[in-house]
Amino acid sequence: MTGSHPLRKRLERLGTRSLPKLLTLQDRNPHSPTYGCFDRNFWHLRITDFPSGMAQEFVLPLALAYSNRLEGNDFFGDPMIREWVRAGISYAARSAHSDGSCDDYYPFEKAAGAAAFSLYACIEAIPATGLDPAPFLPFLTQRAEWLARHQESGRLSNHEALIANALYRLSALVGEPRFAELGRRRLDRLLTWQSEEGWFFEYQGCDPGYLSLTIANLAELAELRPELPLKAPLLRAIGFLHSLQPPDGWLGGEWTSRNTNNFFPHGFELLGKTIPEALDINTRAVGAMDPAPEYDDDHIIGHHCWSYIKTALSWRDTRPEPSLSPDRDVVFPEAGLSLLRKGPMTLLTAEKKGGAFRLYRGDRLIHADTGVSLQLRRGDRTRTYVCHLWSDDNEIERCPASVTVSGAMGRAKSSQMTPLKNLVLRSLMLTLGRFNPDLIRAILQRLLITGKPRSGLRFARHLALDDSGLTVRDRIEGGGEIVDCGIGPAQTSIYTVMSRVYHPVQRQPWCDLSAEIMPGSALRLDHTRRIGEAE
Repeated sequence: MTGSHPLRKRLERLGTRSLPKLLTLQDRNPHSPTYGCFDRNFWHLRITDFPSGMAQEFVLPLALAYSNRLEGNDFFGDPMIREWVRAGISYAARSAHSDGSCDDYYPFEKAAGAAAFSLYACIEAIPATGLDPAPFLPFLTQRAEWLARHQESGRLSNHEALIANALYRLSALVGEPRFAELGRRRLDRLLTWQSEEGWFFEYQGCDPGYLSLTIANLAELAELRPELPLKAPLLRAIGFLHSLQPPDGWLGGEWTSRNTNNFFPHGFELLGKTIPEALDINTRAVGAMDPAPEYDDDHIIGHHCWSYIKTALSWRDTRPEPSLSPDRDVVFPEAGLSLLRKGPMTLLTAEKKGGAFRLYRGDRLIHADTGVSLQLRRGDRTRTYVCHLWSDDNEIERCPASVTVSGAMGRAKSSQMTPLKNLVLRSLMLTLGRFNPDLIRAILQRLLITGKPRSGLRFARHLALDDSGLTVRDRIEGGGEIVDCGIGPAQTSIYTVMSRVYHPVQRQPWCDLSAEIMPGSALRLDHTRRIGEAE
């Protein structure tokens, strides 16, 4: 039975509200060949030709609901929930490739993320429901061995931490030290990806939301294996987030490198035993989840569901009073993030994202801005160019209470799947990709995530903070037929599965600057505005 702290109760409600939907997503017919599958698009709607292995992660929130009394949870002790968890693990095994891997977005993908999330979920769900692990051990060990030897393209620290955590936990479940040794290798690799500033790399930059998942996995590992060298890395990571946490407490948004509103709180509660700042971060972040971001998407619904429940189960009712960050400026040059303060005003700036910013008065967010976006017509094609694509090449000038960012605008990516593209991708995956899926993944990462085509358009943004508000000056230079121009609070222009979920800040109106565009090929926009005095 859990305690009565209001934030604990909020987490219980958030963690349990989607449980019925998880069951709608699952095939619960024992005579069906896809019994246990959580990918409804595959088994019921039949609009995909393979099941997503990531969906089998949903066994974990159901297992936690089965084994714990929680507010809003009707599934505690229900034998059918236990059976459907068992069916989900069995389907994960039946649908795996012969080497133990699984797919996520396209056939023969062999996705490390999907394999890691589902393996971790199955390992955790078995003891939570009291299932006999013996029937699942061949599958669990095979998937673990595949993950141990597979290294995906790109630096995704949250995946690496999850793989290490799953390997150690499997070692504890089955009593085989070799999996702990495999986990140590992945952990050692992960620790080389930590910046001196405290954060871990996600592709090329810092994403506090994904960092919270990396911290959660390392916190679970530190609890499971106290002898591991995790104290110093965790202290640096917590110190970074504690210094950076905005006045409203929320650590997500389009100012992060991967544009997520992620927050996985359970690791902070575990670390709160020895690091009080971890509890402070959680108190303020969970306090800001009113309302929480809406993750109720068929594909990503499970991630936060089990994290919220785990947090509620480990919540510490005795905790330090939440405190705002110290009343001083904070700059993290490698992360490209800064907090400037002047009186009641705080400015959070993503300098490597073209000066995207959030402005706060006291502990309240009053304005969000992801920079100038414009549409350029060339012949019969219209393309969008933005300032907010992550770049290490931006020129950054910092002065007391001001920052100037300038650089090249980049083309926003908006490609959609078409029947022809789908046919080409399927053909590739049935031939070359079937034997070299990492090559296809690296190409797609380049096209959708890391590749950022630049343009001849240049931007410059100057932000000047005082104790009553913010002055913003935007300048755009370059040729071309500009047909539309404006600024929004939450634009994103790369693909990230966890981005573009609904959050209330997105209701801020679009600022239309089209009428201010000047003709020619030199200075095209010179716009100054004042923010904060009337909000």
